[in-house]
Amino acid sequence: MSRIKTFPKGGIHPTDYKEATCNKEVQNASLTSTAIVPLSQHIGAPCECLVKKGDLVEEEQIIGKSGGFVSANIHSPVPGEVIEIKQIFLPNGMAVEAVVIEVKGEFKRLGKESLLHDWRVMTNEEISSKIAEMGIVGQGGATFPTHVKLTLPKGKSCETFIINAVECEPYLTSDHRVMLEKGSEVLEGIQIMQRLLSPLNTIIGIESNKMDAVTLLQSLIAEKGLDIEVIPLEVKYPQGAEKNLIKALTGNEVPSGKLPLEVGVINANVGTCLSVYEALVLNKPVIERIVTVSGGAIKNPSNLKARVGTSFRSLIEDCGGFSEEPVKVIAGGPMMGFAVYDLDTPVTKGTSGILALTAREIKASRPTSCLSCGRCVSSCPMGLNPTKIFKFIDFNMSDQALEAGLMDCVECGSCSFMCPAHIPLVQGFRGGKKIVRKNSMKKAGQ
Repeated sequence: MSRIKTFPKGGIHPTDYKEATCNKEVQNASLTSTAIVPLSQHIGAPCECLVKKGDLVEEEQIIGKSGGFVSANIHSPVPGEVIEIKQIFLPNGMAVEAVVIEVKGEFKRLGKESLLHDWRVMTNEEISSKIAEMGIVGQGGATFPTHVKLTLPKGKSCETFIINAVECEPYLTSDHRVMLEKGSEVLEGIQIMQRLLSPLNTIIGIESNKMDAVTLLQSLIAEKGLDIEVIPLEVKYPQGAEKNLIKALTGNEVPSGKLPLEVGVINANVGTCLSVYEALVLNKPVIERIVTVSGGAIKNPSNLKARVGTSFRSLIEDCGGFSEEPVKVIAGGPMMGFAVYDLDTPVTKGTSGILALTAREIKASRPTSCLSCGRCVSSCPMGLNPTKIFKFIDFNMSDQALEAGLMDCVECGSCSFMCPAHIPLVQGFRGGKKIVRKNSMKKAGQ
């Protein structure tokens, strides 16, 4: 009997806290009177703003035009009037322009039947163009434009197409609910991408704490006769990190500094597959997504389908508000997410979760000196020595930090989680990477 698959190095087993929302069906979030729509919801250059104060916009109208190769269009999530264009800060600390829209006029889809389109009669170029037009980005957190990812460079081929349905971050269950409630749509999204990539193998990787989703997708695949395999994986964090997932499912290791395509792999998140379906079959851009709202300070943890631009405050109110004052609100998961200090922060295409955590959950402590216990080393899924890299950064020795593998760190937070001295290792690595990039730009004369 073969063992369940996983990645070989490191990893941890934090309590997953998924029981609060994993069995709750997705509910529609309340529509708010205004939407704040950031013009950068992807990696790469911000979008070019196509509207100005006083303009009337339709729901799904393009208001931000892709501003570069690694960029994606942004559409208005609501009909209304542009009342302001202002600078806001995203949870990652980046300052971006945002279009503030006051809701007015008629919604295009509410209460109406959707017209279904047949993507099978389209050419590959038309499908790729539609994915770009609809502003689809990776919804696992990376927000890499999907049309770029699905365009294979000359001379390259996709041997294995992996659907990342692991969702290994504690608390988060939005992908789990997507698979249970939109399984057929997800599979059709995968078929659309198979058409573009022509992979030899297509695998959906799911942690084995979601066996109901594994069983459902296997049943749908058999019923439809699709060439897709579903593989349950060991429950171990960070099973969903791209390079770890590839290692677990294919046995191949992506070389340092290289992309998955180097070993013939393309990855896509399960939420991205649903967006591809909606773009090609429903002719719908990315104007909403499913967000897990959870944590010990939330009265009624839920999964909500929210429009882009909806405030965190509104979604928390939809969940009954706070049961107690949270000590930290996080955008994303507790391991890789970012602390949020303004509840008017808007939902973006990459917002997978909003967590309001209590003091009992945070267990905050003051950092002390390194104990040289080695727990960070044994937990690192990339086989790095986190404390050594942290010391290099702390002493401004960026070249030595690079040699020790700083850029291979996936910022999963396993080392910080295990550190008994509570040293903010991941924050140090993020800061170190910024310094390295800044130095590189200086050397390049930029």
